[in-house]
Amino acid sequence: MQPQKKFHLVFSCVMGAMMILVMTFVITMVNVGWGEHFIQTWLKAFVIAYVVGVPVIFFLAPIARKLTAKLLGVSPP
Repeated sequence: MQPQKKFHLVFSCVMGAMMILVMTFVITMVNVGWGEHFIQTWLKAFVIAYVVGVPVIFFLAPIARKLTAKLLGVSPP
């Protein structure tokens, strides 16, 4: 695998984990509150969101970079 592709894959996995961890925690807290089954409910939400979110980040990040560059009138990184 090319270094750039490898970087993009690892970045997608790491960024996905960090963002999804925080977002599922907040949304789970809002929806069910802190209770007996919070951790179990949160982890279930995290796993489902991670499986969906990482491929979304992987495929949409390049599009978002190009769109951002176009909006700002700069060349994409």
